Order: sequence, then C-alpha cells, then structure tokens
Amino acid sequence: MGYRLTKKHIRSELLRCGRDPKYFINNYIKIAHPEKGLIPFKLFDFQEDVVDNVQDYRFNIIVKARQLGLSTTVAGYVTWLLLFHREKNVVIMATKLATAANLVRKVKLAMKSLPEWMMISKIVIDNRNSFELDNGSQVKAISTSGDAGRSEALSLLVIDEAAIIDGLDELWAGLYPTLSTGGSCVIFSTPYGVGNMFHKLYSEAEQGLNDFHHMKLPWDIHPERDQEWFDKETRNMSKRDIAQELLCSFNMSGDTLIDGEDLDRIYSNIKEPILQTGIDRNLWVWKKFEAGKRYVMVVDVARGDGQDNSAFHVFDVDSMEQVAEYQGKLPTDTFAHVVMQGYNDYGKCLTVVENNNIGSELLIKLKELGHANIYYSKKTTHEQIESHEAEYTSGVQMGFTTSSKTRPLVLSKLEEFIRNKVLKINSIRLFNELKTFVWQNGKAQAMRSYNDDLVLSCAIGCWIRSTALMGFQADIDYHKALMNSFRSTRTYLDPNQTKANVVNNYKERKSEKDTQVRKTFFTPFFIR
Repeated sequence: MGYRLTKKHIRSELLRCGRDPKYFINNYIKIAHPEKGLIPFKLFDFQEDVVDNVQDYRFNIIVKARQLGLSTTVAGYVTWLLLFHREKNVVIMATKLATAANLVRKVKLAMKSLPEWMMISKIVIDNRNSFELDNGSQVKAISTSGDAGRSEALSLLVIDEAAIIDGLDELWAGLYPTLSTGGSCVIFSTPYGVGNMFHKLYSEAEQGLNDFHHMKLPWDIHPERDQEWFDKETRNMSKRDIAQELLCSFNMSGDTLIDGEDLDRIYSNIKEPILQTGIDRNLWVWKKFEAGKRYVMVVDVARGDGQDNSAFHVFDVDSMEQVAEYQGKLPTDTFAHVVMQGYNDYGKCLTVVENNNIGSELLIKLKELGHANIYYSKKTTHEQIESHEAEYTSGVQMGFTTSSKTRPLVLSKLEEFIRNKVLKINSIRLFNELKTFVWQNGKAQAMRSYNDDLVLSCAIGCWIRSTALMGFQADIDYHKALMNSFRSTRTYLDPNQTKANVVNNYKERKSEKDTQVRKTFFTPFFIR
C-alpha cells in the first residue's frame, strides 16, 4: 500500500493514523506468529474497547483472563504514542524484567515493521530493554526494585501481571508521583487472590473510591472461544487455576484457607446487624437472647500495640449461627466491660478467652467483675473443667491457649465447619478477614497489614463446640438415657422377673441408648 500512495495520500493516512490509534493498529501493526511469522494484528471488539479506555481515561486497571492478547494491544498503543507524539516517556514494569522487556520488544518489532513512509521518527538509541526515537520519545523496561522509576517523569506507566508483583504497594507509592505532571497508567493482570495491592486498587475502582477506570475481561469475551474451548482448556486444571487464569475471580484464585466457592457462599449470606451497641458501637447483634438456647462467647484480646483489635463472637451452640460480634481497639479494662455486656446479654454464657499475651489480664478483670462462667481446661489435654471444679483440680488453666499444637487444630476445624456448612456467618467484618487469611510458607495466616483476630476467635469457637460443648451435651444425654431406663424398668416390671433379669434388661436398654448418643454426637456430620 505504501509505495503506491501519493504524497497527498500519505499525508492523509498519517493524519488519520495520528488521530485514531485503533485505525493505526488495525492497518499497520504487525506481530510475530510462532508458525506464520510476521502477520497483521487486527483488534477484536474488546481490544478496541481497551484502546479507547486507555486513550480516554488517565488511569486504567484491568483484570483479565490469560491469552487475550492484551499485552500486544498495549504494545500497539505504545507504538502509536511514541511515533505520533514528541517527548513521551513510557515505562513498562512486570513481575520480571524479562517479561517487561518482552513487551518492549513487541513495540520495537511493530515500529520496525512499519512502512518506510510512515517512519516519521527514527530509532536513534536501540538497547535490549529500551529504545529512543529522534522525536525525544522513549520506552524502557524496568525491574521491580524499590527505587524503580522513581526518578522518571512518566507519560505512561504500564504494569503487567500486577497481582503477582511483590511489594506493589510500596512500588506504587514511589511511582505515583512520577505521573503528577499528567502521565497516565495502565495496570493489568490475572487475579491472584484478595488483599494484594492489585485487588485493593481494582476493588476501590469498582466502588468509585479511586481514579481508576476498571475493566473485567473473562475468557468468553474472546469471540473465538466457546464452551467446547473452555471444557478442553480446563480438563486438567484445578478450580483455583481456572478461577485465576480464566474466570477473573479474586476470591477463588488465591491460596486462602477457605475455598473460594465457600467464600462466595458466605458473602451471599452476609446480613446487616439488627443492632450496633457497646461503648464504641462496635458490638454488632444479629439475634438477641432466646430462653432455652445455649450460647458460647469466644474472646481474642489485642496485644496492646495498636496494630490489632480485641474481638469476640457469640454463637448459638446448637445451630452454630453467629448471633453477635465485637471488634475494636479498647484498653483491656474497658474491653472487659464490653465482654461482660455480651456475657449478661446472652444468659451468662460460657466465655472462652484466649489467654495468650494479655489475655490473662482480661481474665483477671472478668473475675473481678463477677464473671461466673469462664472456660477452664487441663493444660496437657485441653479437656474442659467446670469452673466450680477448677479450684480443686491440678494442672488447670483459665482460658484457651493458642500454641503451635492447637493453632492448626482450631483452623482445621474452622475450615471443616465452613466447608460442611455447619457454621453460619453473618458478619462482613469476619468475611473480609477470611478473604485475606492465606497460606504462606506452609502456614495459614493473615496477609501482611491485615488482621486475623476475628478468624482465630471464630476458629477457637468451632473447636470448643466440637469438643468440650458436644462432650458436655453427650453427658447430658447419657443421664437422660439412664433416667429413661429407670422409668422403663418401673413401668414394665414383671413380678415374675428375677433381679438378674431386671439388671440385664436395663443394661441392654442402656447400651442401645449409648449407641444412639454416640451416633448422634460423635458421627461426623457429613456422614449422618
């Protein structure tokens, strides 16, 4: 097309390309195909939308499925920006310098593949990870080191696979000022769980809390993909990989303790509290006390360094529904009064206090305030001891100790209860902590700068319910079975029976009752 054009046509074509990046990309950008070699690049509709948004909005953030040609689309836009504008400084950052350099190479290939008459600016400096045109425009790939790009005055910042970049929050804090002169930014990535900086920026963009324009590009936005393609691609992929690579799901794509589908289910059942009370109105209530029901309160006390919260949950023991919750930053003595409020509001319920750190201080304060139903347990076995027996029993501790041995047990019980739909969560605060409670180096813990006080206290509650409280209920049923046996003996006693026959009949009936109790309280709920 080029050598046949007259000067008038060339001028017209250059003007049209300079005004419309989509026209320029669709008609002049070429890409390297692994089998076909150098081929023209034609934008799909969703890729044209990306180009429009990058041109129309100063800040863009895109969560995408894999292999949508987004980096090639961005490379085409960068080529247009450099060629038709003076003194543009473009920086490309990715998880690895090699990944960012590969995008720079796409720009360079596109530039060198243009018709000679279109090269209104020439490459004058050509390096492996950068190049510069004689119109003063340049592009370069940079690493994710702490001072990356800080000295630049940027026209466009491109961040590829942002969700996987470690320390993106610190990088962004340093890079944002470089855009203060009017520069723009494009951040795109497949999701990688929640709580990271990419998720934070995208979520805030959805809520209108920052200046980013957001886009979501799942697998089926590509016109050449259908259900057959999806089924073939996902045949050997895990749920997590499918969520991350194809579905654009933040919740299901991370290494969270709780499965992503379960997190979605929890979120769909979140309720607003019917009452917000307490000293600081951080005591949330979903259901008030009902006579005849059993309740348990589980308390986690802040370390006192201002970084974490004091928290507690109140659960309906039988349904394991979360009926009340507190989370806030209060001095220990003040927090004790909030705990006492929950204790009294729910029928002087059993109160389990994590005794690590300053938990023992809270326990002492609760005793001073007249709390009469504190959880005691044996130090070695964690078997519950009734409070009236604790004083006369050796090796007993007040509260629950979270240690390297008990922590995995309680977290495992939390995951089990959620997976099997035993636990009913009403709180958005607890849900938000579950989203950022992830596996790191083989240990389940809160992501950096996030809290876990609600998660851990909830986990302890699940463990207490499945051990101490259900064991206590089993004792009650043993006694009921025994009394029923006595009543049955008196009702059906045959005067001709011998004492031995009466005893044998009683033993048989008691054995049947015991078996039924064990089935009810010690058979896993997913087998019943």
